[in-house]
Amino acid sequence: MTRRTEWPGDSADSSRAEKELSPQDPAERARAICLRLLTGTPRTRKQLADALRKREIPDDVAEEVLSRFEDVGLIDDAAFAGAWVESRHHGRGLARRALARELRTKGVESSLIDDAVGRLDSEQEEETARELVARKLRATRGLERDRRLRRLAGMLARKGYPEGMALRVVRQALEQEGDELEDWPEPE
Repeated sequence: MTRRTEWPGDSADSSRAEKELSPQDPAERARAICLRLLTGTPRTRKQLADALRKREIPDDVAEEVLSRFEDVGLIDDAAFAGAWVESRHHGRGLARRALARELRTKGVESSLIDDAVGRLDSEQEEETARELVARKLRATRGLERDRRLRRLAGMLARKGYPEGMALRVVRQALEQEGDELEDWPEPE
């Protein structure tokens, strides 16, 4: 009597579920792999295609399984991109440029990326930059003015904020704190 696990991914050893499936049925293996990967977190079609390729599922079978998963709504790159932007912007404070870069590496189409990051407006992005600077400002007290500016602007740059916005936000935060910046050029 062959024992089969309830669902791939439910057991601690998820590869065991793959091994228990008939090696002659690559479509069933592909479905099991995709379901296991989708159990933990949403994934893009490209991420799932890469996982199937890595596990040597034939391309035609992978395409068929992925298309079916897309048809029933288990794969939705547009929803993935929207949720990614929302989560990473609010959770990590990433700007549109950094979010677009991350989505490109996940294999999301350019049009879907543009739609997802387009939901963030400039005011929202700038407000998040202000919040990030305000949190980091206290940690830079006691440093010389130039070093503070470089650290704060650098932090924003690493999160994908445009240089002009980063310098403007940092300058305003330092001025509000009482730092004299008259000899500094105005940011563009």
